[in-house]
Amino acid sequence: MTILVTGGAGFIGTNFVLDWLSNSDESVVNFDKLTYAGNLRNLESVANNDRHLFVHGDIADQDAVASVLSQYQPRAILHFAAESHVDRSIHGPDEFIQTNVVGTFRLLAAALDYWRSLQQSEQDQFRMINVSTDEVFGSLGADDPPARETHQYAPNSPYSASKAAADHLVRSYFHTYGLPAITTQCSNNYGPFQFPEKLIPLMTVNGARGQPLPIYGDGQNIRDWLYVADHCAALREVLADGQPGEVYNIAGNCEMTNLDVVGEVCAQLDELLPDQRGEPRRGLIEFVKDRPGHDRRYALATTKIEQELGWQPQETFATGIRKTVKWYLGNQTWLDEVSSGQYRQWLDLNYSRRAETE
Repeated sequence: MTILVTGGAGFIGTNFVLDWLSNSDESVVNFDKLTYAGNLRNLESVANNDRHLFVHGDIADQDAVASVLSQYQPRAILHFAAESHVDRSIHGPDEFIQTNVVGTFRLLAAALDYWRSLQQSEQDQFRMINVSTDEVFGSLGADDPPARETHQYAPNSPYSASKAAADHLVRSYFHTYGLPAITTQCSNNYGPFQFPEKLIPLMTVNGARGQPLPIYGDGQNIRDWLYVADHCAALREVLADGQPGEVYNIAGNCEMTNLDVVGEVCAQLDELLPDQRGEPRRGLIEFVKDRPGHDRRYALATTKIEQELGWQPQETFATGIRKTVKWYLGNQTWLDEVSSGQYRQWLDLNYSRRAETE
Protein backbone atom coordinates (compact mmCIF):
# COMPACT_ATOMS: atom_id res chain seq x y z
CA MET A 1 0.00 0.00 0.00
CA THR A 2 1.28 3.41 -1.03
CA ILE A 3 0.20 7.03 -0.88
CA LEU A 4 1.34 9.89 -3.14
CA VAL A 5 2.26 13.23 -1.58
CA THR A 6 2.74 16.28 -3.80
CA GLY A 7 5.03 18.98 -2.43
CA GLY A 8 6.50 16.64 0.16
CA ALA A 9 9.81 18.54 0.39
CA GLY A 10 8.12 21.78 1.46
CA PHE A 11 7.23 22.82 4.99
CA ILE A 12 3.91 21.08 5.69
CA GLY A 13 4.59 18.32 3.17
CA THR A 14 7.90 17.46 4.83
CA ASN A 15 6.30 17.27 8.24
CA PHE A 16 3.50 15.08 6.87
CA VAL A 17 5.92 12.68 5.18
CA LEU A 18 7.95 12.30 8.37
CA ASP A 19 4.79 11.93 10.43
CA TRP A 20 3.39 9.34 8.03
CA LEU A 21 6.51 7.20 8.07
CA SER A 22 6.50 7.30 11.87
CA ASN A 23 2.83 6.39 12.27
CA SER A 24 2.15 4.06 9.34
CA ASP A 25 3.77 1.03 7.74
CA GLU A 26 2.73 2.21 4.25
CA SER A 27 5.13 3.67 1.72
CA VAL A 28 4.96 7.27 0.51
CA VAL A 29 5.90 8.55 -2.93
CA ASN A 30 7.08 12.14 -2.56
CA PHE A 31 6.57 14.16 -5.77
CA ASP A 32 8.15 17.61 -5.56
CA LYS A 33 9.41 20.24 -8.02
CA LEU A 34 12.04 21.48 -5.52
CA THR A 35 11.48 25.19 -5.88
CA TYR A 36 13.14 27.65 -3.47
CA ALA A 37 11.01 26.37 -0.55
CA GLY A 38 11.44 22.66 -1.34
CA ASN A 39 14.50 21.15 0.27
CA LEU A 40 15.61 17.53 0.24
CA ARG A 41 17.74 18.24 3.30
CA ASN A 42 14.43 18.35 5.19
CA LEU A 43 14.17 14.61 4.54
CA GLU A 44 17.70 13.53 5.44
CA SER A 45 16.43 11.44 8.33
CA VAL A 46 14.51 9.18 5.90
CA ALA A 47 17.03 9.20 3.04
CA ASN A 48 17.74 5.51 3.59
CA ASN A 49 14.17 4.52 4.37
CA ASP A 50 12.91 2.15 1.69
CA ARG A 51 9.34 3.35 2.28
CA HIS A 52 10.19 6.90 1.19
CA LEU A 53 10.40 7.22 -2.60
CA PHE A 54 11.30 10.65 -3.94
CA VAL A 55 10.39 11.68 -7.49
CA HIS A 56 11.47 15.06 -8.86
CA GLY A 57 8.60 16.47 -10.89
CA ASP A 58 6.08 19.24 -11.50
CA ILE A 59 2.34 18.77 -10.88
CA ALA A 60 1.71 20.94 -13.95
CA ASP A 61 3.33 18.19 -16.04
CA GLN A 62 0.33 15.89 -16.48
CA ASP A 63 2.32 13.16 -18.22
CA ALA A 64 4.82 13.04 -15.35
CA VAL A 65 2.02 12.77 -12.80
CA ALA A 66 0.31 10.07 -14.84
CA SER A 67 3.55 8.11 -15.04
CA VAL A 68 4.03 8.22 -11.26
CA LEU A 69 0.44 7.12 -10.66
CA SER A 70 0.78 4.25 -13.11
CA GLN A 71 4.10 3.08 -11.70
CA TYR A 72 3.34 3.25 -7.98
CA GLN A 73 -0.45 2.68 -7.90
CA PRO A 74 -1.18 4.78 -4.78
CA ARG A 75 -4.39 4.35 -2.84
CA ALA A 76 -4.51 8.08 -2.06
CA ILE A 77 -3.11 11.46 -3.10
CA LEU A 78 -2.37 14.20 -0.58
CA HIS A 79 -1.94 17.45 -2.46
CA PHE A 80 0.32 19.94 -0.65
CA ALA A 81 2.23 21.34 -3.65
CA ALA A 82 1.59 25.07 -3.88
CA GLU A 83 3.12 28.50 -4.00
CA SER A 84 2.04 29.76 -0.60
CA HIS A 85 3.47 33.14 0.39
CA VAL A 86 1.12 36.12 0.05
CA ASP A 87 3.94 38.65 -0.33
CA ARG A 88 5.49 36.69 -3.18
CA SER A 89 2.09 36.49 -4.88
CA ILE A 90 1.84 40.29 -4.76
CA HIS A 91 5.26 40.77 -6.35
CA GLY A 92 4.84 37.95 -8.90
CA PRO A 93 1.41 36.30 -9.25
CA ASP A 94 2.20 34.35 -12.42
CA GLU A 95 3.84 31.41 -10.65
CA PHE A 96 0.88 31.15 -8.27
CA ILE A 97 -1.56 30.77 -11.14
CA GLN A 98 0.69 28.25 -12.87
CA THR A 99 1.28 26.03 -9.83
CA ASN A 100 -1.87 26.46 -7.77
CA VAL A 101 -4.45 26.62 -10.55
CA VAL A 102 -2.95 24.99 -13.66
CA GLY A 103 -0.96 22.51 -11.57
CA THR A 104 -4.00 21.44 -9.58
CA PHE A 105 -6.00 21.09 -12.80
CA ARG A 106 -3.34 18.85 -14.38
CA LEU A 107 -3.09 16.80 -11.20
CA LEU A 108 -6.87 16.33 -11.13
CA ALA A 109 -6.94 15.29 -14.78
CA ALA A 110 -4.24 12.67 -14.21
CA ALA A 111 -5.88 11.51 -10.97
CA LEU A 112 -9.24 11.08 -12.68
CA ASP A 113 -7.78 8.95 -15.47
CA TYR A 114 -5.93 6.85 -12.91
CA TRP A 115 -9.00 6.45 -10.67
CA ARG A 116 -11.12 5.34 -13.61
CA SER A 117 -8.56 2.62 -14.39
CA LEU A 118 -8.93 1.02 -10.95
CA GLN A 119 -11.13 -1.91 -10.01
CA GLN A 120 -14.41 -0.97 -8.33
CA SER A 121 -13.19 -1.92 -4.86
CA GLU A 122 -10.06 0.17 -5.34
CA GLN A 123 -12.10 3.10 -6.62
CA ASP A 124 -14.26 2.94 -3.49
CA GLN A 125 -11.19 3.12 -1.25
CA PHE A 126 -9.30 5.81 -3.17
CA ARG A 127 -9.10 9.37 -1.80
CA MET A 128 -7.60 12.66 -2.92
CA ILE A 129 -7.00 15.23 -0.17
CA ASN A 130 -6.65 18.83 -1.31
CA VAL A 131 -4.81 20.81 1.39
CA SER A 132 -6.02 24.42 1.28
CA THR A 133 -6.09 27.53 3.46
CA ASP A 134 -8.33 29.70 5.60
CA GLU A 135 -7.33 32.65 3.40
CA VAL A 136 -9.88 31.67 0.75
CA PHE A 137 -12.62 32.94 3.08
CA GLY A 138 -11.17 36.44 3.20
CA SER A 139 -11.00 38.77 6.17
CA LEU A 140 -13.36 38.46 9.14
CA GLY A 141 -14.56 41.32 11.30
CA ALA A 142 -13.40 41.57 14.89
CA ASP A 143 -16.73 40.29 16.23
CA ASP A 144 -17.55 37.78 13.48
CA PRO A 145 -17.75 34.11 14.45
CA PRO A 146 -15.02 31.86 13.04
CA ALA A 147 -15.65 30.76 9.45
CA ARG A 148 -17.37 27.43 8.98
CA GLU A 149 -16.78 25.16 6.01
CA THR A 150 -19.79 26.70 4.23
CA HIS A 151 -18.55 30.28 4.61
CA GLN A 152 -18.59 32.30 1.38
CA TYR A 153 -15.27 32.46 -0.46
CA ALA A 154 -13.84 36.00 -0.64
CA PRO A 155 -10.11 35.79 -1.46
CA ASN A 156 -8.25 39.10 -1.34
CA SER A 157 -4.73 38.29 -2.60
CA PRO A 158 -3.42 36.58 -5.73
CA TYR A 159 -2.32 33.70 -3.47
CA SER A 160 -5.70 33.14 -1.85
CA ALA A 161 -7.48 33.63 -5.18
CA SER A 162 -5.32 30.92 -6.75
CA LYS A 163 -6.07 28.55 -3.86
CA ALA A 164 -9.79 29.33 -4.11
CA ALA A 165 -9.69 28.47 -7.81
CA ALA A 166 -7.96 25.18 -7.00
CA ASP A 167 -10.62 24.37 -4.38
CA HIS A 168 -13.38 25.00 -6.91
CA LEU A 169 -11.69 22.71 -9.41
CA VAL A 170 -11.44 19.95 -6.82
CA ARG A 171 -15.11 20.38 -5.92
CA SER A 172 -16.10 20.23 -9.59
CA TYR A 173 -14.17 17.00 -10.16
CA PHE A 174 -16.09 15.37 -7.32
CA HIS A 175 -19.51 16.60 -8.39
CA THR A 176 -19.02 16.19 -12.15
CA TYR A 177 -16.87 13.08 -12.42
CA GLY A 178 -17.23 11.40 -9.04
CA LEU A 179 -13.51 11.64 -8.13
CA PRO A 180 -13.51 10.98 -4.36
CA ALA A 181 -11.82 14.22 -3.32
CA ILE A 182 -11.86 16.05 0.00
CA THR A 183 -10.67 19.60 0.77
CA THR A 184 -9.19 20.72 4.07
CA GLN A 185 -8.83 24.36 5.07
CA CYS A 186 -6.05 25.01 7.58
CA SER A 187 -5.05 28.05 9.60
CA ASN A 188 -1.50 29.42 9.89
CA ASN A 189 0.92 26.53 10.44
CA TYR A 190 4.19 26.84 12.34
CA GLY A 191 6.89 24.39 13.36
CA PRO A 192 10.13 22.80 12.06
CA PHE A 193 11.32 23.22 8.46
CA GLN A 194 9.26 26.32 7.67
CA PHE A 195 11.05 28.53 5.16
CA PRO A 196 12.29 31.64 7.01
CA GLU A 197 10.27 34.17 5.04
CA LYS A 198 7.19 33.40 7.15
CA LEU A 199 6.48 35.30 10.36
CA ILE A 200 7.60 32.95 13.14
CA PRO A 201 10.84 31.61 11.60
CA LEU A 202 11.78 35.07 10.33
CA MET A 203 11.32 36.59 13.78
CA THR A 204 13.20 33.71 15.40
CA VAL A 205 16.16 33.94 13.03
CA ASN A 206 16.38 37.73 13.11
CA GLY A 207 15.90 37.88 16.87
CA ALA A 208 18.63 35.31 17.47
CA ARG A 209 21.00 37.42 15.36
CA GLY A 210 20.05 40.72 16.97
CA GLN A 211 18.54 41.99 13.72
CA PRO A 212 15.34 44.06 13.31
CA LEU A 213 11.97 42.34 13.67
CA PRO A 214 9.76 43.90 10.94
CA ILE A 215 6.01 43.83 11.60
CA TYR A 216 3.48 45.03 9.06
CA GLY A 217 1.26 47.99 9.91
CA ASP A 218 0.18 48.18 13.55
CA GLY A 219 0.76 44.47 14.24
CA GLN A 220 -2.89 43.92 15.16
CA ASN A 221 -3.75 41.53 12.32
CA ILE A 222 -5.15 38.34 13.83
CA ARG A 223 -4.42 34.77 12.77
CA ASP A 224 -5.19 31.37 14.21
CA TRP A 225 -2.02 29.36 14.84
CA LEU A 226 -1.79 25.60 14.26
CA TYR A 227 1.27 23.54 15.18
CA VAL A 228 2.21 21.55 12.09
CA ALA A 229 2.25 18.15 13.87
CA ASP A 230 -1.39 18.70 14.85
CA HIS A 231 -2.19 19.46 11.23
CA CYS A 232 -0.54 16.20 10.15
CA ALA A 233 -2.57 14.22 12.70
CA ALA A 234 -5.76 15.84 11.43
CA LEU A 235 -4.93 14.94 7.83
CA ARG A 236 -4.42 11.31 8.82
CA GLU A 237 -7.92 11.34 10.34
CA VAL A 238 -9.39 12.92 7.21
CA LEU A 239 -7.70 10.33 5.02
CA ALA A 240 -8.95 7.49 7.20
CA ASP A 241 -12.54 8.56 7.81
CA GLY A 242 -13.31 11.75 5.87
CA GLN A 243 -16.18 11.65 3.42
CA PRO A 244 -15.65 12.39 -0.30
CA GLY A 245 -16.99 15.75 -1.37
CA GLU A 246 -16.71 17.21 2.12
CA VAL A 247 -14.65 20.10 3.45
CA TYR A 248 -13.00 20.06 6.89
CA ASN A 249 -11.54 23.02 8.76
CA ILE A 250 -8.31 22.35 10.66
CA ALA A 251 -7.18 25.01 13.13
CA GLY A 252 -5.35 25.44 16.41
CA ASN A 253 -8.17 27.34 18.13
CA CYS A 254 -5.56 29.95 18.99
CA GLU A 255 -6.23 33.45 17.67
CA MET A 256 -3.41 35.94 18.28
CA THR A 257 -2.30 39.28 16.90
CA ASN A 258 0.95 39.32 14.97
CA LEU A 259 2.42 41.60 17.61
CA ASP A 260 1.58 39.12 20.37
CA VAL A 261 3.09 36.26 18.36
CA VAL A 262 6.33 38.18 17.87
CA GLY A 263 6.32 39.09 21.55
CA GLU A 264 6.14 35.41 22.49
CA VAL A 265 8.99 34.56 20.12
CA CYS A 266 11.02 37.32 21.79
CA ALA A 267 10.25 35.92 25.24
CA GLN A 268 11.38 32.45 24.19
CA LEU A 269 14.61 33.81 22.70
CA ASP A 270 15.31 35.88 25.82
CA GLU A 271 15.09 32.71 27.89
CA LEU A 272 16.78 30.22 25.56
CA LEU A 273 19.44 32.53 24.09
CA PRO A 274 19.89 35.55 26.39
CA ASP A 275 21.27 38.70 24.81
CA GLN A 276 24.83 39.33 26.00
CA ARG A 277 23.90 42.89 26.98
CA GLY A 278 20.74 41.75 28.70
CA GLU A 279 18.54 43.64 26.23
CA PRO A 280 15.05 42.17 25.67
CA ARG A 281 14.36 41.20 22.04
CA ARG A 282 11.18 43.29 21.99
CA GLY A 283 13.43 46.28 21.47
CA LEU A 284 14.20 44.96 17.98
CA ILE A 285 10.58 45.28 16.79
CA GLU A 286 10.09 47.73 13.92
CA PHE A 287 6.73 48.57 12.39
CA VAL A 288 6.97 48.77 8.60
CA LYS A 289 4.62 49.80 5.83
CA ASP A 290 1.71 47.36 5.57
CA ARG A 291 1.39 45.10 2.56
CA PRO A 292 -1.42 45.82 0.05
CA GLY A 293 -4.78 44.26 0.86
CA HIS A 294 -3.60 42.82 4.19
CA ASP A 295 -6.52 40.83 5.66
CA ARG A 296 -7.29 41.81 9.23
CA ARG A 297 -8.44 38.53 10.73
CA TYR A 298 -8.71 34.83 9.91
CA ALA A 299 -10.41 32.27 12.12
CA LEU A 300 -11.86 28.80 11.51
CA ALA A 301 -14.56 26.87 13.34
CA THR A 302 -13.42 23.28 13.94
CA THR A 303 -16.71 21.83 15.25
CA LYS A 304 -17.16 19.59 12.20
CA ILE A 305 -13.82 17.77 12.34
CA GLU A 306 -14.04 17.50 16.13
CA GLN A 307 -17.52 15.95 16.08
CA GLU A 308 -17.26 13.82 12.94
CA LEU A 309 -13.62 12.66 13.09
CA GLY A 310 -12.72 13.15 16.74
CA TRP A 311 -9.72 15.37 16.09
CA GLN A 312 -8.54 18.20 18.34
CA PRO A 313 -5.19 20.01 18.46
CA GLN A 314 -2.84 18.69 21.12
CA GLU A 315 -0.37 21.58 21.28
CA THR A 316 -1.07 24.92 22.90
CA PHE A 317 0.70 27.91 21.44
CA ALA A 318 2.94 28.02 24.49
CA THR A 319 4.16 24.44 23.98
CA GLY A 320 4.30 24.65 20.20
CA ILE A 321 6.22 27.91 19.99
CA ARG A 322 8.83 26.68 22.45
CA LYS A 323 9.43 23.55 20.37
CA THR A 324 9.63 25.68 17.24
CA VAL A 325 12.09 28.26 18.54
CA LYS A 326 14.30 25.51 19.99
CA TRP A 327 14.29 23.72 16.63
CA TYR A 328 15.49 26.80 14.73
CA LEU A 329 18.17 27.53 17.31
CA GLY A 330 19.40 23.96 17.00
CA ASN A 331 19.46 23.79 13.20
CA GLN A 332 21.85 26.52 12.08
CA THR A 333 23.27 24.45 9.22
CA TRP A 334 19.80 24.05 7.72
CA LEU A 335 19.20 27.79 8.06
CA ASP A 336 22.51 28.65 6.42
CA GLU A 337 21.69 26.44 3.44
CA VAL A 338 18.22 27.82 2.81
CA SER A 339 19.35 31.44 3.35
CA SER A 340 20.82 31.71 -0.14
CA GLY A 341 21.69 34.88 -2.00
CA GLN A 342 18.32 34.73 -3.75
CA TYR A 343 16.56 34.58 -0.40
CA ARG A 344 18.51 37.57 0.94
CA GLN A 345 17.52 39.54 -2.17
CA TRP A 346 13.90 38.63 -1.48
CA LEU A 347 14.11 39.91 2.10
CA ASP A 348 15.60 43.15 0.84
CA LEU A 349 12.80 43.56 -1.69
CA ASN A 350 10.02 42.83 0.75
CA TYR A 351 11.20 44.37 4.02
CA SER A 352 14.33 46.51 3.87
CA ARG A 353 12.92 48.86 1.27
CA ARG A 354 9.67 49.48 3.10
CA ALA A 355 9.44 52.90 4.72
CA GLU A 356 8.87 52.71 8.45
CA THR A 357 5.43 53.83 9.54
CA GLU A 358 5.13 56.87 11.75
